[in-house]
Amino acid sequence: MVRLVRALWRGYTRLFSGWTRIALAVLLGVVLGVGGFTVYYSGVTGYLGDDPATCANCHAMDEQYEAWQRGSHHDVATCNSCHAPHDNIVYKYINKADNGFWHSLKFTFQNYPENIQIREHNREITEAACLYCHGDFVDQATNSSTHKDETVSCIRCHDGVGHMR
Repeated sequence: MVRLVRALWRGYTRLFSGWTRIALAVLLGVVLGVGGFTVYYSGVTGYLGDDPATCANCHAMDEQYEAWQRGSHHDVATCNSCHAPHDNIVYKYINKADNGFWHSLKFTFQNYPENIQIREHNREITEAACLYCHGDFVDQATNSSTHKDETVSCIRCHDGVGHMR
C-alpha cells in the first residue's frame, strides 16, 4: 500500500516542475498551516476528552454547564456519561464528531433555538446511559405497580435530574 501511494505521489509530482512545483508546495503549506491553526485555535482536540468545561466552550451551553455543576450528578457523571454511547468506543467518537459538527455549525452561524432541543438519536443515547448506570433500579421500578407494562422513559419524568435548575 505504501509503495502504491509513493508511486502515485511521484507520478503526480512529475507533472509539475519549476515554479509550478514551488507554487504547489506553497499552496499545500498554506492549506496545512491554516488547517492546523484552525484545529489548534478551536480547541477541537479537547473534545476528544471527558472534561465538562470543554462542553461549555460555547457560550450557548453556559446555562447547561452551570446547571450541571449544581445538579445531582455533578460528582458522579460528566457530559459524556449521559450524552455519549457506552457500548462502542467507535460509535462514541462518531457520535461526538456528528454532534460537534452540528453544534459548531449552528453556534458559529448563531442558528439555534433559544431553548436548545435534544435530537431524537441523542435522546435514545441519553436513555441508554440512564439504564447503563441505573439499570437495576429501573428493573425494580418497571416491575412495580406504578410502571407496570409501560415503556420506560427516564427523561420524560426526570428531565432535570442531571442538571437541576
